[in-house]
Amino acid sequence: MREPVAEVAISASQTVRGMAIQMSESTSKQTTTGSATRLVDILRALPIGELESLAHRVGAPLDRSKRVDIPTQLSRALASLPELRDPVRLGTTSVQLLRRITEAGGTLVVRSLPQGLEALVGRGIVFARVKADGRFELVLPSAHVVQLPPWEGEDPRGLRVLLAQAASETWSAMAAHYTGKPAMAPLALQMEAAWEALRTHEGVVAEVEQLPPAERRLLASIEQVGGEVDTEELLDLEREPLRLHRATGATPSRRGVGFSLERRGMLIPVHPNRHVIPTEVAAVIGAWDATIRERKRAQIRAFVLDGEHEPRRARFAADPVPMVIALAMAMREWGSEPREGVGTPRSLVVRLAQRFGREAEGVGLLCSLSRAIGLWDSASLSRTLPPGSLTVAELGPVLFSVWRKGGVWDEARPEPEVLRVPADSRETGPIAVVRDIVLDALEDLGEGHWVPFEALADYVREDARTAGVARLLKRWADRVGVEAPTPTEVAQRIVLESLPVLGVVDLGEADSDDDAGGDAGPLVRITRRGRALLAGAASSGPSDASAFVDDSTLRIGEQSLVASVIALYPTVEVGKVTDHLELVVTPASLTRAVSEGVEADAIRASLQTLAPPSDTVSKLLDQMTVIIGRATFVGAAGFIWCEDADIREMLRTRRQTSDLFVDPSPPGGLLVAPGKNMETIARKCRALGVELMVDGQVVRSRSTMPPALADSSPPARSSSVPARVAKATRRRSKYPPPG
Repeated sequence: MREPVAEVAISASQTVRGMAIQMSESTSKQTTTGSATRLVDILRALPIGELESLAHRVGAPLDRSKRVDIPTQLSRALASLPELRDPVRLGTTSVQLLRRITEAGGTLVVRSLPQGLEALVGRGIVFARVKADGRFELVLPSAHVVQLPPWEGEDPRGLRVLLAQAASETWSAMAAHYTGKPAMAPLALQMEAAWEALRTHEGVVAEVEQLPPAERRLLASIEQVGGEVDTEELLDLEREPLRLHRATGATPSRRGVGFSLERRGMLIPVHPNRHVIPTEVAAVIGAWDATIRERKRAQIRAFVLDGEHEPRRARFAADPVPMVIALAMAMREWGSEPREGVGTPRSLVVRLAQRFGREAEGVGLLCSLSRAIGLWDSASLSRTLPPGSLTVAELGPVLFSVWRKGGVWDEARPEPEVLRVPADSRETGPIAVVRDIVLDALEDLGEGHWVPFEALADYVREDARTAGVARLLKRWADRVGVEAPTPTEVAQRIVLESLPVLGVVDLGEADSDDDAGGDAGPLVRITRRGRALLAGAASSGPSDASAFVDDSTLRIGEQSLVASVIALYPTVEVGKVTDHLELVVTPASLTRAVSEGVEADAIRASLQTLAPPSDTVSKLLDQMTVIIGRATFVGAAGFIWCEDADIREMLRTRRQTSDLFVDPSPPGGLLVAPGKNMETIARKCRALGVELMVDGQVVRSRSTMPPALADSSPPARSSSVPARVAKATRRRSKYPPPG
């Protein structure tokens, strides 16, 4: 029986650091070329005592009499853990950490051990190594990477996402091809060789160069029609005369060229009846036709560069990073937490758009990208993991990369945010090729020149891949039940709506008296920031540090960590959001933070991580630390008003009622002790001759005289206490009688 994850985390937290040191010493003896990512190799680097402890935690039986060694037996058990197919069992913090390691390619280097690592190490999902510089390398074995479910923001046509949709027959064929022997369960261990061969661009190039001419021609043909075909089209392209028909339609034979590409992982069959080239392979295949596309587009580029196009008025794109950080801070300030796997509520998007004076569509795009990179998760407050460990300058390329993958925003849909679509029809449209065409056109034509959008539209129409994309858009629209757009319409939404929000292009309004004659439509110019993003680098602007520009305004610089900035959300107010983010420290914001339990010293330390506080802010923080008095909290169940001091003293001192009230009590009444109910108080007070009234009605307990007998009893005296009781009380009381 497996141990609960919580108990495993507690036991594993004591051995994570020692286990990392042991792994670093063992792996340094094995290889100097790099860190191993195969599960068996990692387990062989551990001492036998740690292997036995790990096997005990996951409930894996080890048999020393078997021919296979202990690491191999344990690797088979770890590759079959249910937490790999359902990571929610590990907890939110561990799932976020697992996602960051997966996005980093299976290895993530951190300065210190992050939260959530104990549960992952305890289950043998993640392993830690110590590097020479003292940092830690978190390793997610390849056997775990290939079977984890896809995350939000991943490329819908990436190899890992397509493998998650592929059948077990495809896994078996790929494993047998790359290992050179029949596939055995668990298949995840056999798939490690295929993943390591295809995960990098260099590896894909090496595999493509080994393809026979027939397979290379088939790959090029499929890439020209959009990188996706159905079975009938695949058989036509490979000129396969044999047609195997089943209830679901035609089925390719297991001996043709298509199956050869399938077992190499270069053409993945997915449901329903589709065969897709992974993005990693398409990037290599598409480079073959680059020279052909270049000749076809040379005439358009010459026409654009020869003309002079100046806008009558322009709207310059701003850096999206300050707005993204401001949205994350405002969301935390309001306490809004969108649910996992559900789109951002439209009401929240509208509130954020009104708060910062932006268009709701652009704010919705930035919100979707922010959630996809984890900026709205608790990981953004950690200086150890991305995105919290990223600098402000590094956040822009990450946003652009997530948008380019197309997993959360789809311009082919009337509702672009994919997570707002029902789960059964969240398939992303085949717009990755359109984005590549548009970005290629901007990179070629927009070097400091204003370009009419119609020239970019011609760029898209003349591309050899456009006809195949149009066909795929039509099929995709029929599957998800939306109206099929044309590639030009998708390109228009990309250029005029998405790219300006991402800070890639400036938009201009053409002059109707242009030399070309007539209204040329909107003009587009790529920005310096856009050229840097297309080159895969951060913005080339000055990298400044955060500083107070006046007594209370803190301007965030590009060198600041994202976690340090977002951590100020309870302390500051968001000011101007332009190409820089300005945070305002006011007495009201400091008072609100202190009232929520944030200490003044913690506020000062948070500000100090970004910039030294100004004199005004320092004085405000000093005032927050001054204690002008001290009060004591006393728990009470209620308060009984009683104007007669003698009665109060009697109830407070008598043995029957002394435990009912808090001593001392304020003048004018008695505080009821916690946990005392009304019936008990009324019964014990009535025994001393004192009636308890609530809302003008006398409280009658079940142990008192019934109402009928009470009506027939002699009338009570005018005094609420018998004279002899009052007289005796005055003699024993240390307080003088009133008056």
